[in-house]
Amino acid sequence: MLNKMRLLTPGPTPLPEEVRLAMARDMIHHRKAEFLPVMQDVRAGLKYLFQTSQEVMPLSCSGTGAMAAAVTNLFSPGEKILCVEGGKFGERWGEICDMHGQIPVRMPVEWGQAVDPQAVRAILDADPSITGVCVQASETSTGVLHPVKELAKITKGRDVLLVVDGISAVGISPCPMDAWELDCLLTGSQKGLMLPPGLAFIACSDKAWAKCATVKPANFYFQLQGEREKIAKNQTMFTSSVGLLVGLRESMRLFREFGLENLFRKQWALTMMAREGAAAMGLTLLAPDSFTWGLTAIKMPLGVDGSAVVKAASNDYGVVLAAGQGHMKDQVVRLGHMGHVDFGDVLAGLAAFREAFVASGGYVSCPDCLERAMNAYGQAMKSGPPAHLCA
Repeated sequence: MLNKMRLLTPGPTPLPEEVRLAMARDMIHHRKAEFLPVMQDVRAGLKYLFQTSQEVMPLSCSGTGAMAAAVTNLFSPGEKILCVEGGKFGERWGEICDMHGQIPVRMPVEWGQAVDPQAVRAILDADPSITGVCVQASETSTGVLHPVKELAKITKGRDVLLVVDGISAVGISPCPMDAWELDCLLTGSQKGLMLPPGLAFIACSDKAWAKCATVKPANFYFQLQGEREKIAKNQTMFTSSVGLLVGLRESMRLFREFGLENLFRKQWALTMMAREGAAAMGLTLLAPDSFTWGLTAIKMPLGVDGSAVVKAASNDYGVVLAAGQGHMKDQVVRLGHMGHVDFGDVLAGLAAFREAFVASGGYVSCPDCLERAMNAYGQAMKSGPPAHLCA
């Protein structure tokens, strides 16, 4: 009998004991004095994590709520927004725009490929009426890392806001908001932040705040200017998610204690480990070039059902993986390695994946694929991530 399931999905992710214990304490009231130092610590921690001097506002919702808040607070109905659609979550930008009256200019990108910054430049040059670019830093459905730093250089000198979904990037790979001059950066609690689902976080640049002041709020609940005023008083506009914020305070302490440089080194090494393990098994990776550091998307060969592999890994080995999304649901298996996981977790994940893959009709000829994966991890921990990806 399996005593414990090992959670290796692209979210939710495992929780550190310190965070779980913090959330188990007695409830406190969100409008009383003892809550104020919690929010004060949370504010400082989020600024450190986002690498910004701006306030990072917590919202009681999933990451999609922060996406909706960005669109409805930064753009008025009728404005054109370029939506990079390179996966299931990229498509969500256009869906949000459709619902709230903005005009999405959809830019299809092949799943598994990163957007070409020069193609974005060409679209903006051809249509000066576009006022925003919405893109994922990390497309969770495909494991692609989009070049948001390069995109920011393109939008910087224009009346165009760059809105970045960092839901599977913040706390996982470098995404420094101020240094890269991102106009809006958002994330969710259940990925790299080592918390349960239920919180989202959003920060805006001075340029974005200036635009926000000209936009009439489209939603009673998601009002970023109101949240900005409240967080300056260590409060939120509406009832705070007290338990999650207490856990977040502890999570932020752990990030500071470990350090972002060490975090990125670990995440890069886990990524190299997962990718080498899959490649050693003779499998193709969905994102061959520009890839996220928090999950690895592995393509299934003809005749192998990815959903069957995921089911077998869970039922027989206690490892919870994720299938693909959208039209790639049964064609991809996604192995998560973000948040509170280490090389032992990923090694177990690769072992369970290998056995489940073979049981589902796949073939693996390499007897030392797990050893090769561990070697890749060790080498990457020594060398660290490439400097150009961190600057």
